[in-house]
Amino acid sequence: MKNILNNYITKNLTAWIFILPAILGTLIFIIIPVLCSFGLSFAKWDLLTPIQYVGLSNYTDLFKENLFWKILCNTVVFALSVSVLGVVIPLVLASILNNKIRGSEFFKSAYFLPFITPMVVVGIVWAWIFDPNIGLLNQFLHIHINWLYDSKFAMPALIIVSVWKLIGYNMIIFLSGFSSVSQSLFEAAKIDGANSFQTFKNVTVPLLSPTIFFVVIVTAISSFQVFDLIYLMTEGGPFDSTNVLVYAIYKNAFEYFNVGKASAIAYVLFVIILVLTLIQWNLRKKLVYNER
Repeated sequence: MKNILNNYITKNLTAWIFILPAILGTLIFIIIPVLCSFGLSFAKWDLLTPIQYVGLSNYTDLFKENLFWKILCNTVVFALSVSVLGVVIPLVLASILNNKIRGSEFFKSAYFLPFITPMVVVGIVWAWIFDPNIGLLNQFLHIHINWLYDSKFAMPALIIVSVWKLIGYNMIIFLSGFSSVSQSLFEAAKIDGANSFQTFKNVTVPLLSPTIFFVVIVTAISSFQVFDLIYLMTEGGPFDSTNVLVYAIYKNAFEYFNVGKASAIAYVLFVIILVLTLIQWNLRKKLVYNER
């Protein structure tokens, strides 16, 4: 009995030793910062002076600001646009490539390449492309638009870049979803006389709905958390037309040294993402095929 107990303790101790680094990392870099930032959202602190408790004033002041509502609107527009385009376009491309067209392997690699390209490189290259004087886009279209310096075009330009970078990743996920769908269903639809659009609408979308549901949630969450693209290409301008919630958190915390307000914005964003995810999760029974 004593040997059994010693073996049990030894095995459990070994297991705890192996998972201890992961537990400590999660505790130090995730759980503790989350709890501290939540407490700071009810305080005023500039990183230098003592922390002062101010109750809900950070939140009330936030909701009274016109700039906050503009930033929130920018974030919703960006996230909604990227979520729609970043799902529809990869789904169509995956459906085309699933038909084993000539050069499909090349196209898979070509579409996936932007996703693994560092965002710094993407931001610099696309800033050159959108340059109003020497940019390739204006030269190709024979127009003159100040893409990143005009409040009307800056947000669409960022949406284009974000969708372009995301297409390959989502397309690969959809192609993985296609691999679990029996090809005989597509052949049966073709025999029944269904055209490409009818097959896509009545066969592809329903059978691929679990994958579509997953991609929509992941894309929406990542779109609400966009920061690096804004920081690299527009810095929230012009006139805050591309300012979003995460970039506002950065500005308030590390430029204005208003940590309390930054923490309040962070938890507003957390609530928005949580509510959005819960709504999408509750809709899965209506939107996902064969979901109970």
